[in-house]
Amino acid sequence: MNGQAIQLKQTDATVAKDQIRTALEVIHDVGSSNKLRQEASEYLEKVKLDDEAPHHGYTIAADQSQPAVIRHFGLSLLDYAVRHRWNQYTVEQNTLLRDWELDLARNLTEQDPSYIRNKIASIWVDIAKRSWALDWMNMDECLVGLWKGPLASKELVLVILETLSEDVWGHEDPIAGLRSTELSKACLDIFTPMTVLLSLYPSRERNINVRYGEEGWLSRMGDLLEWCISQEGDDEARQACAVKIMTTLRSAIGWAIPQSLSTTRITSRLCQALQSSSIPIQLAAVDTMHVVYNRTKLSKDDFKALIVPMFTHDTVELLQKIYDWSCVDATDIEEEKYLLLKKLSELVFNIGGLLREHPTLIPIDSGFNTFLRLLINIAKNKSLQVSICALHTWVKILGSETLMSSLPVTSFVGELLEVCSQRVIKYEALPEDSPDPSVVFLNEDIDTVPERHLFLGNYMRFCKMITERIVQQSPADALYHILGSAEQVISHLYDGEPAFTMHSYSKTSVPFLKMDAQCSILEAGLKGSVRWLTARSDENGVHEQEVMLQNLKVWCERILGLNFEDPSVKERVIQLAVGFATGPLRKDARFAFKIFDYILDTKYPDDPNYPSYSEAVKDLQGLCIHELQRLAMKFSDYLITIFDEVERKVSQVSQAVARDDNVRARYYSVLFIITHRAASVDPQPRQERLETFLQPLVAQWQDSKLTQSLSSFSMFCELLGCGGIQQYVARRALHRIPDWSATPLDEEGKALQLQMQHALERLPLRATKAFLSVSVEKLEPNSTAHQMAGRLWEKMMPMILPNLLAMIKQAHAFHDAANWKDLPPEMSGIVHRMLTDRFWQIGISVGSRDEFYAKVGDTKNTVEGLASSIRATVRAVRETGYKLLCYMGLLGEHFYSYKELPEPLSAALFTDAHALSTHQMAILVETIRPVIENCPVASRSHFLPRILAGLFEQLDRKASDEWDKIEQRTRNSEGRVSLDEEMRDESVLRQLTYTSVMLVVGLLDPNKPNPPDPKLANGAAPNGFPHIEHGNIRSFILATPQILKPVILFCTHAIRMRDTRSCSLITRVLGSLVPEFETDGQIDTEVREFLSTEVLKACIISLHDSYFVDLQKDLSQLIASIIIIYAPRTETPRQILLSLPSIPAEQVDQAIQQLYKAHQNTRQQRAIVLDLLESLRGVSISEQGRITKPDRRKMRSAIEESYMTVDMQGDGQIKQESPDLGGVADMFGRP
Repeated sequence: MNGQAIQLKQTDATVAKDQIRTALEVIHDVGSSNKLRQEASEYLEKVKLDDEAPHHGYTIAADQSQPAVIRHFGLSLLDYAVRHRWNQYTVEQNTLLRDWELDLARNLTEQDPSYIRNKIASIWVDIAKRSWALDWMNMDECLVGLWKGPLASKELVLVILETLSEDVWGHEDPIAGLRSTELSKACLDIFTPMTVLLSLYPSRERNINVRYGEEGWLSRMGDLLEWCISQEGDDEARQACAVKIMTTLRSAIGWAIPQSLSTTRITSRLCQALQSSSIPIQLAAVDTMHVVYNRTKLSKDDFKALIVPMFTHDTVELLQKIYDWSCVDATDIEEEKYLLLKKLSELVFNIGGLLREHPTLIPIDSGFNTFLRLLINIAKNKSLQVSICALHTWVKILGSETLMSSLPVTSFVGELLEVCSQRVIKYEALPEDSPDPSVVFLNEDIDTVPERHLFLGNYMRFCKMITERIVQQSPADALYHILGSAEQVISHLYDGEPAFTMHSYSKTSVPFLKMDAQCSILEAGLKGSVRWLTARSDENGVHEQEVMLQNLKVWCERILGLNFEDPSVKERVIQLAVGFATGPLRKDARFAFKIFDYILDTKYPDDPNYPSYSEAVKDLQGLCIHELQRLAMKFSDYLITIFDEVERKVSQVSQAVARDDNVRARYYSVLFIITHRAASVDPQPRQERLETFLQPLVAQWQDSKLTQSLSSFSMFCELLGCGGIQQYVARRALHRIPDWSATPLDEEGKALQLQMQHALERLPLRATKAFLSVSVEKLEPNSTAHQMAGRLWEKMMPMILPNLLAMIKQAHAFHDAANWKDLPPEMSGIVHRMLTDRFWQIGISVGSRDEFYAKVGDTKNTVEGLASSIRATVRAVRETGYKLLCYMGLLGEHFYSYKELPEPLSAALFTDAHALSTHQMAILVETIRPVIENCPVASRSHFLPRILAGLFEQLDRKASDEWDKIEQRTRNSEGRVSLDEEMRDESVLRQLTYTSVMLVVGLLDPNKPNPPDPKLANGAAPNGFPHIEHGNIRSFILATPQILKPVILFCTHAIRMRDTRSCSLITRVLGSLVPEFETDGQIDTEVREFLSTEVLKACIISLHDSYFVDLQKDLSQLIASIIIIYAPRTETPRQILLSLPSIPAEQVDQAIQQLYKAHQNTRQQRAIVLDLLESLRGVSISEQGRITKPDRRKMRSAIEESYMTVDMQGDGQIKQESPDLGGVADMFGRP
């Protein structure tokens, strides 16, 4: 484009328009050949690059006689010039472009389609981001001029303001980011009323004034909204304008000065919009108010101005009125009204959540009581999606001492307890076609079973938390209510239901669901009572405590006197009884012994003719042992006084009901616990008695036959009872059977199953686990019992570990098809099929856990059942071995100080780990992680290098190979793998990736403390190891090349793994490592060069990939950090950037210099990188125009998504073993 472009002859413009129009007609004509269409597209692309393209674009777009599609292409020519050639133009040429844009904006008409208006707005904003508050100072005046025009002009202004607000404040826009400081300040200037600016910033600089007029855009939009609402009627244009105003307000309210919102009466105007008869207006109002009340940490003045008015009688009654009107029937769900109902419940949640900030500022005579009534009404709603917001709000209110003790709150606790007791039922166990309205709404709201399980888990959690907090506040009244309701239900479990029979047993029977619900509420109540008892230290409440405890004891004894034929119901009764004994009645050891005795007396006849019932009886027996162990740990000092009686009864029961030696060992572990934990007995006799429990086990581990059986793969198979499996598989040609679950198992196969079962029972694994687990569980390090366990097992471990490690190694080798030498070559693929686990996991599996296990049980006598038996046998060996290592790790230096351990341990765990499936590898990582993290400081140098190096080498190999397979499968999609299977495989691979990444996060957390080490605390080092202090484990890893190299290599490859959650975490971890290698040491130089080449390349490749479009913020920040910190020391980052196509050296050097200057502004850093790599940056599918952006109204809100997150807590946080993304950002010092 040159200076005379606007003076081109009319004929030239006409010719250009005609040619462009012809090309567009060819493209859009369905009758055009592909060749013609391609030629037309090539011509239009050339037009964009022509110097006269902007002028052609302006003249075409300004010609109202042209079809809209032609004019839109004209606008795209202008858009291309602004986006891609702005910096190449002179100031005069840029001014000319801006003048053309202003002319197009002023001439917009009501008849122009919305896509013309939006394109003009987009060009306006693109110009503004480059020149506003720089050399375009009157933009606000131009907008005000347009605002004075018709509705079409006003809507154009609204689109411009919304887009500008989002690009400057909301999105990670690279162009806006380059001038973020100036643009954000300018936005504040033009949106905020002058009176507010002067009151807050009386000495503000006025040399550069970008605003026009005193009102500001918040005031102008508020005035227009009020006019649209008051004049609404049936005028669709005004209704649409009102919705657009609120959409624009929504984009600005999140960053606007709070005082400006109250000054411009935004909230009262939104309440006025809520009263509209138009549902779209109501929805827009609720969405906008949601942003207002999603703001936190308001000052007291802002709280009074914005929050307190929402608790007036009139406002609360308005919310109640809208709630009543929007309630829908489950048999006839009106979509828009139901959407409004859900959004309204979220709004009430936001408003209620703010109460905790300044509860005392709510006036006594306000509508607070009415607001709580609204919360109760919403909590009672049949839709759980609606109800959960109110329950969550109650959790927050009850978590505030000020609010909880207020009279209005206490007057509602009875109704609230009633709601919770009715809603803790397991809805997922009800049939999908149940007429229950809550189930109908649930199916409407949540499509997938995994998400439904997560949502219901959070719903039940809130019900329990509410119950717990109410009981904690007023235990006598609350427990009276809960116990009375529970006893009524339990006494009439089978009213209206058929009597229990073994044949009719079901884990989801109505009586069991009723019992489970009542037990859940009771357990929550018991937790609350324990909190209350713990907090009560005054003597005045002793009588009240005694009365409450006596009532609890009497109630529990009455329930124990009832007869329950259903083993699942009995399970819940036993769990509840132990909850009483270990909870509020924990000081009454005699009562605990009654429960102990009651459990020992629990016997149910087992009948294999009814498999479901038989399995339930086995589950009950396992639970009984577990609860006996809990009681033994808690009351060992009392039980040791009657040890002979306890020992006699435990022995009798174990002999009578135990199915095998392993179950008997679990019973005897109860006696082991009592002996081990009883502090009232002298240590030496206790230790000697404990050794007698373990000597038979150690003898089994040292058996020469066991050692011989572990010396080769074939003998290991014989040891597991599956020595003839290969021959059986080949003889029956199982690879030719497509559906194993439909093929009955012959007698030989059934014999093999039984053989494996007996072989597994003979191994000492489970018995060792039973004793080792109770030796370390729930013990404080360095406690007397812990020290005793260490001394006890220190003698035993050298005799156990050699064969244990050999067993784990062979179990891994079992998964390698190369070891199945007796199978013909064409059958090698059957090993993978046979050993791929079937497993149920929340968030992945379809159907409930019970349905999954029922399906597995149904295939027991089929070929699939045989494969399942093989998997179960090997899995038991493998995973029990892992657990034993974890328990040994809890013994501290007694385990880690063995000099000979790391090499054979690493070989056992990782030599054949590549043969494990993705799911099995994830389990290995998760279970071995504590072994790594519990390593004492003094043992790190000899223990960790070999273990961590071996682990990350295998993780890198496995994860990279599996992601490559996924990529290959996607590229060569041939339909050989079902969609469900493909989704499952990818989901499990994401889990492995995330588990591995979280291991890295934990290891490289700069704030992670060292594990307790009593020996080091006394200044000594164990077993002659030198006392070397490496700080925390991060410092040790960074100083140990043997570990650091495989860790960084894995992190580099993880940047390219298609799991956004993991990739985001890894970029933050690597970002935290970059400053660690600034110096010129040998390790520093080597790592710095690796980060400057391989990591930088991986980031750029991912930045180019549209899959990672949502991670461009993280990736660009890591790129910026590498350049800023390393470019002054090495040419490598610059050379990598110079090697990229279409980026000249001057541009690279300019960007590097800009990054140096922006070293304190991370947003600007990211913007510079994204601007430099603009030609390589991937774009989202919607940005490419291949699909339209989804309708906001049909998308789940952030609150809805949060309720489908694992273990969400009442304060809105997510319960995880590892920190969430936000926590990791803080952890590594990143913005």
